Amino acid sequence: MAKAVQKIKLSPSRDIPFNRLVLSQSNVRRIKAGISIEDLAEDIAHRGKLLQSLYVRPILDAEGQDTGMLEVPAGGRRYRALELLVKQKRLARTAPIPCIVGEAGDEISAEEDSLAENVHRVALHPLDQFRAFQTLREQRKSEEEIAAIFFVSVNVVKQRLRLAAVSPKLLDVYADDGMSLEQLMAFSVTDDHARQEQVWENVNKSGCDEPYQIRRVLTERAVQDSDKRARFVGVAAYEAAGGNVLRDLFQEDGGGWLEDIALLERLVAEKLRTEAETIAAEGWKWIEAAPSFPYAHDHGLRRLEGEAADFTAEEQASLDALQAEYTALQEKYEDADEMPDEVDARLGELEQALAAFEDRPHIFDATAIAHAGVFVSIDTDGTLHVERGYVRREDEAAFVAATAEPDLEGGAAAPGSDAGDQRAPAVQGSVISMAGQAPPDEEEDDAIRPLPDRLVMELTAHRTLALQDAVAARPHVAMTALLYKLCVDAFHRTSGPDCLEAGVRHVQLSVQAPELKESASAKSVAARHDAWKADVPADEAALWDWLVVLDDASRLALLAHCISFGVNALFEKVDRHGGPGMTAHGLQRRLDQAERLARAVDLDMVEAGWRPTVDNYLGRVTKGRILEAVYEARGESSAQLIDHLKKSKMAKEAERLLEGTGWLPEPLRVAAVTSPSDSSDAPPEPLPEFLSANEEASSDSDASEQPQPVAAE
Repeated sequence: MAKAVQKIKLSPSRDIPFNRLVLSQSNVRRIKAGISIEDLAEDIAHRGKLLQSLYVRPILDAEGQDTGMLEVPAGGRRYRALELLVKQKRLARTAPIPCIVGEAGDEISAEEDSLAENVHRVALHPLDQFRAFQTLREQRKSEEEIAAIFFVSVNVVKQRLRLAAVSPKLLDVYADDGMSLEQLMAFSVTDDHARQEQVWENVNKSGCDEPYQIRRVLTERAVQDSDKRARFVGVAAYEAAGGNVLRDLFQEDGGGWLEDIALLERLVAEKLRTEAETIAAEGWKWIEAAPSFPYAHDHGLRRLEGEAADFTAEEQASLDALQAEYTALQEKYEDADEMPDEVDARLGELEQALAAFEDRPHIFDATAIAHAGVFVSIDTDGTLHVERGYVRREDEAAFVAATAEPDLEGGAAAPGSDAGDQRAPAVQGSVISMAGQAPPDEEEDDAIRPLPDRLVMELTAHRTLALQDAVAARPHVAMTALLYKLCVDAFHRTSGPDCLEAGVRHVQLSVQAPELKESASAKSVAARHDAWKADVPADEAALWDWLVVLDDASRLALLAHCISFGVNALFEKVDRHGGPGMTAHGLQRRLDQAERLARAVDLDMVEAGWRPTVDNYLGRVTKGRILEAVYEARGESSAQLIDHLKKSKMAKEAERLLEGTGWLPEPLRVAAVTSPSDSSDAPPEPLPEFLSANEEASSDSDASEQPQPVAAE
């Protein structure tokens, strides 16, 4: 006969007046966790009920008799929240509280009951929470209302709603522990479900699925809101024009990306044109506007020296007050280990205000303005950058004629001057630089083809500028280079291109990448030149007298600076048809001298700030070259990680893998020292393959090309 199953008898539930309840010392919860007692009390008051009953046991006296009081071993936080409501007189002391009543002599201890209640409780899965918030939103509760109900910030509500809006397929993957919460957060950058699913499929297969990589792929077709163009136009203006912004609610700065690049560039062009038209009212002959200009764009142009406008009494008083406050704060916290945040912020405000006084437009002569122009661009911080007072070569003769003769009464230019015909400014259309774009993807081409000529020109432009900067910092080397050049000219009487074009003729970097202007070398050269320019007399007669009394150390430093502008380590296309252009022998001669000079100044392009990126190298060479770079820098295992990727993805991953390795392409490396047996009488060695070949080489030669050995660093 089957044994009867013993039925379980559950403890009864009934309402008990609050003043008959006391908190049990058997409650195992000792450490605060979860929402506060105050928030829990507010939630109970909001709902007007307990969502979970208290568990209580009768309190017996010494003789084992029921005292009529009950202790609460499970539900201590709810009890304290009710207690707080009673103290606030929002709940009556005798209010009935739903309780589950246990047996006084139960074999199971109160501590075990308390522990079981907390241990067996399963926290809500985050995805269920996200979807619950979404349901409340669909029930027409505002984000503010939801935040108030659950005692969280409005931003937290927005974050959870954004996560709930991710592609359902990816939410299912997250629910099955197929991706982490951090990965899901990265996908919330965009609302495009198809794009989210495509990116997940790609990163999941490749193994490159870190959150930052997911976020980078999703935003690769957008411009970050910190970009100077976005800051110049303003995100609000971009959105008002119909542009969409991708926002990451999980970054502290609320990072955003502007999706419509064409719209952004149109807004930039329109705003630059508007600014240029305003400046045109000053009477300039020409105004050239562009988001940015290349390094040394003003070379060869006469720069007018304007006079700073005098301060009004009010402006001078304001300037003095700002300077006094700035000096006082600096002196007060000069010896402090750490400056308070509010003081640091105030110093920043004062610095900006003082800089505004320094950046006042200069006043130029009206006659000179009629023959000169202005460059209008965007500064690195997104503000308008205006460079006034440049005279082009074609206007030089008219400018000299107009400014050399005295003005007639009434301020008109002298007869014979063409200033009267050129005072009306001719504002040019805004120029948007499109230089340095990567060539189309070459998915089918895995060979290590020779580097494109333009790429080598850009790389050697970087190297030339860094070499100029290095030579200027080494006066002894500069002097040696100058003496070498002068001795060659005096005794050898050779002709042809040289590395040091002493004269000194400034070497123009006609082919250059957009980022060259912002490179560390460019900034160093510009800062040094400005410092010398402030000291060197403008008058030629005074200049001679100034040089005569200049100390030897300063003379050497100035000599090195001047010589550095003649350094030419540029690669040029070779004229293979015997024309007047560069010959292979001449180019090799220049590059050999550049190598000697680079070794003398210990040139290191990594220290000079060059890093391989998609834009400046990896996106512009074949897949074979990309893999070769990763192989040389990180080894075969790293190269194998990306060899299956498409070129665009491979280039991005290669940029990440090469970061911090110090890898350089061949044109930027310092070559190994040649044998002493080499002499100038020996026939010139053929150019390296990356210099002698070009992008139009035959496919047969591409296929047979072997990886180049790593040059000596």
